[in-house]
Formats: sequence, C-alpha cells, structure tokens
Amino acid sequence: MALLRDRLPICDQPTAALDACTEHRLFAQIRRHASARGRKYQVTETSGGGPGLQAGEESGPRTGWPGEAGAPHNESCLPIIARLVKFANMRTAYKVRVYPTEQQAAVLTRTFGCVRLVWNKVLAWRHARYHQEGLKTSYAETDRYLTELKRDPEFAFLYQVSSVPLQQTLRHQYTAFVNFFAGRARYPRFKSRHGRQSATYTRSAFRWRDGRLYLAKMDGPLRLVWSWPDVDPATLTPTTVTISRDGDGRWYASLAVDTDTEPEPMSATGRAVGVDLGVKDFAVTSDGERIPNPRHLERKLRNLARYQRRTARRQRGSANREKAKAKVAAAHRKVRNARRDFLHKTTTRLVRDHDVIAIEDLNVRGMVRNRRLARAISDCAWGEFRTLLEYKCERYGRRLVVIDRWHPTSKTCSACGHLLAELSLSTRHWTCPSCGTRHDRDVNAAKNILAAGRAVSACGADVRHSGSSRVRSAVKQEAQPVRAGIPRL
Repeated sequence: MALLRDRLPICDQPTAALDACTEHRLFAQIRRHASARGRKYQVTETSGGGPGLQAGEESGPRTGWPGEAGAPHNESCLPIIARLVKFANMRTAYKVRVYPTEQQAAVLTRTFGCVRLVWNKVLAWRHARYHQEGLKTSYAETDRYLTELKRDPEFAFLYQVSSVPLQQTLRHQYTAFVNFFAGRARYPRFKSRHGRQSATYTRSAFRWRDGRLYLAKMDGPLRLVWSWPDVDPATLTPTTVTISRDGDGRWYASLAVDTDTEPEPMSATGRAVGVDLGVKDFAVTSDGERIPNPRHLERKLRNLARYQRRTARRQRGSANREKAKAKVAAAHRKVRNARRDFLHKTTTRLVRDHDVIAIEDLNVRGMVRNRRLARAISDCAWGEFRTLLEYKCERYGRRLVVIDRWHPTSKTCSACGHLLAELSLSTRHWTCPSCGTRHDRDVNAAKNILAAGRAVSACGADVRHSGSSRVRSAVKQEAQPVRAGIPRL
C-alpha cells in the first residue's frame, strides 16, 4: 500500500509545523484524492493519540472530517502523523457463473422482488416528499422508512428474505442521488421486473468457506464455476457478493476482494503512442497501425431482427413470449461479450507496449445524437474503451493523457504545424499547402494527439477540465493561428 505522504507534498512538513489551517488543507487533499479514486475514508483515533485514515463505513460519534458533524473537537487530536496515513487496499472483483437449485433460485427470485419493491417504494416516497413538502431525505430517514414499511402487515413478506440486500438497496439509492446532484449521473429511475436483477450481500449475510459460497436464508452452498486456474478461491476473503440474473436466465456472482498488495508496474518500454478513434477503423495509432472495427452489433443484426419479430408475434404474458425474449437477450449477450473481449485485448496490448498513451476527450453523448451514426458509434463503445485504459494505466504504472476535444488534430499538419481553416469530414487525405506533405487524415490526427500528449507530459499542464468542455486547454491555446488556405486533395 502506498503511503499518503508519497502523493501529498503537504505531508512532508513536520508534525509540529501543521497548524489548524494546514491540517484542514491536508484533510481537503485527502478527501479529494479519496473521491477521485472512488473510495470512502474515515478519521478514527489511533493508539498513538492521533487520527488515522481507514477504509470503511461511517461509525462512531468521533468519526468525521474537521469542521463536520461528528468530527473530533479536541484540537490536540488534530496533528497528523502522515506516516500512519495509508490508502485502502486495492479491490478486485471476480465474476463467476452460478447454478442454483430450484429452492435456491426461488429464494433468490424472492429476494430480487423484495429489493426491487424497496427501491421503488423508497424512491417514490423520496420523490413525493421533496415535491410536496420541499424536504430532502437522508439515508437515516430512508432506513427508518424501511422499518415502518416492514411493520406494515401488507409488506410482512419482507421478513422472508435477508435484511442485508434491502439495506444495501438503500445505500445504492443514496449513492445514486449523490451522483445525480454531483452531475455524474441522471436522476434515479424505478426498477422493472424485466431484464437484469441483482442483490448485494455483505459479510454479515454470507459465508465463504474453502471456496464455497453460503448465502443467508439458504441451507446449502451455491454451485459456482471458478474460471481462474492460477487463483485459489480458498485463499480469498470476499467483502461483498452480488448475485445477478441476466435477461436470458443466466446467474452470476460477483465477489469483491480487497488485496493488500498492488500489482508490480510493468517494465518501461520507452514508447509513446497517440490513438485516434473512429468508425471505419476502430483506432488508428501514430505508428500507422490501423485496428479494424469488428462491428459486433452489425454482424448480429439479422438474427436480432428475426428474434424480435418472433417476440412481437407472441401473445403478451405467454410462456412462448418469455422464451422469445430470452433468445433476444441471449443474442445481445453474445454481442456484449464479444465487444468486451475485443476492448480488453486491445487496451491490454496498448498498455503493455507503451509507457504513455494519448487519446482525445470525445463527446460521445453529443455524437450519438446523429441518427445516421448513432448505432455505429454506440457499437464502438469508445466510453468503455477509455474506462478500461484508465484503470489499466493506473494499475500498471502507465500514463494516460486525455487531449481536449477542441484541439484541431485533423486540421493541423503534423510535419510543419500549419492549421487549415476548414476540412470536411469526407476528406480522408489532404496535402499541406505549406510544406507539401501528403497526410492520411486519421494517421495525421493520431500524430498530433501524440504531440499534444508529449507536451502535457513535459510541461505538466492538464488539458482536461472539470467544468465546461468548451474551455480551451493549454494545448489548444498554443496552436498556431489559422492561415488562409484550402487543402490540396
């Protein structure tokens, strides 16, 4: 585990030099870093008398950040010994196939229904409470509402399932609203009985013994298939288990495991690459390599259309309609798995072969509004490609540089820096009017992305902005002014 002082320069100061203002700035940096990594931290008193950081859930009246409710008010406890502050363990998830018996499937199906009911009831109550009374709802209030809901004789069946998945549903809804108000997600929606269903169990509701999973309200273990021969499941200690069922009837279990050792960084290769994403070719690198677009959805469109026509002809509520819907879900699953496999292999190869990877910050949400290209762009899954690159680069010690979307990579000559006034999308090759270099549009854009990424790595500037995406980055402001000229085709 990495020490916090290795990432926060302020921690290098002696403990005696940390005044109240400095301590609050230190906690602010810790909180920002914790939020960026998607982890929760709490301040607790250590045996040495000073507060330390631990990963976990809220607990205790003396837990909190300085200046917040529940924070320690004793000023003598505020000085921080930075060497005691450590990051939480890295979390790894293993998703395995599960084959429940009929009795276990009935218990899980009942749990899914109760989880869905609690989510919808609490969401409707929260929505009505805000719009009718103007009151906001905290997690504690939703917890009390669930208690009152279970006391109602109409909902007495909620006692037949484990209470842990119901509590986790409240936590997930609270997190969904936090993300909504932070602008990271849209407003939470009601859950449907159709499609994917899931329930999350914490340590108090399951046992993991010798690689076998025992859930609450079940007599025997769940039969699962382990797919990692180099990992012994008996040595793992899962913290949470999420049981899910897809629309095609397949069952899965996701085991979240905290590991105390981070993977060793890959050896340096001394290579950097710029990647330009597209539709005809999924990606074009600055080295001239073209990664073809497999077009997974387009290859399955005929089968999907046939299955969907069969579903439309079946009577609603009939068993044949459910079978037809399962075939549609299975076809989508095959497309989804093939796409994910392609993205994992592509990103792994890029991370393994390069130290620095530069990509563009594409506005995918705006691009899919083009009704002619929406399906092709969605099939490319550029957002998932970037997500995989981000976590793999962070995990294996590589650097990912994201270039501002307004940087004119296609219109700028990678040889002399000449900037065209206009370049249509149909123009795939052009000749620079300044130096006469013949350019392939995509390769030229990839070279410019790499150049911008190297500039960011050298000067330390960041071309990403947390606010409006229309803010010009440092890279774009340094671009040469537009010169009059028309590209020679």
